[in-house]
Amino acid sequence: MYSALTLTLCLTYSLAATGFTSAESPQVFDRTVYSCVYNPPSLYIVISKQKRNLYVYEERFNNNVLVAAYPVCLGANTGNKQKKGDFRTPESVNGEPFIISEICDASRWKHDFDDGRGSIPAYGKWFLRLKGNYVGTGIGIHGSTGNHFSVPGRGSEGCIRLRDDDIEHLKENYAYLGMKVYIEPD
Repeated sequence: MYSALTLTLCLTYSLAATGFTSAESPQVFDRTVYSCVYNPPSLYIVISKQKRNLYVYEERFNNNVLVAAYPVCLGANTGNKQKKGDFRTPESVNGEPFIISEICDASRWKHDFDDGRGSIPAYGKWFLRLKGNYVGTGIGIHGSTGNHFSVPGRGSEGCIRLRDDDIEHLKENYAYLGMKVYIEPD
């Protein structure tokens, strides 16, 4: 389940227990693994819309330890999701996390972006469906098939888009059903 790289890199990047903020976390432009995982059920995700990064943390005693970081592409428009189709990524309201409710094989899923390319593969291998308090349907964390140059950046319809190899790494090493996902505001 855990890659050799993840298990051998046991640097500890500790943050004071300050809730789910990523303020002290570095901005990354490529996948970065900081620490091995000691207790997988204590992992959670923080998505910084400002830094355009997804961070995996582990709660260890009184510390939140940064385990891994990935660059992401977010909704084309800034701000919190207001309605379906507004091209905004939803945000955690009042500190309430989203929950990974499904981990779906999306390798055969297609989408028409209305850009002249027609219906094309667009989600990478995995789609991590997020359940939570937002308007609209189908928000998740997924790959970037056909759009890998958009990561990091803004250009999704509201989902959190990773590079294809990064969504596979996230799914294989850290993601699980019921995992908490906090999305910070812009």
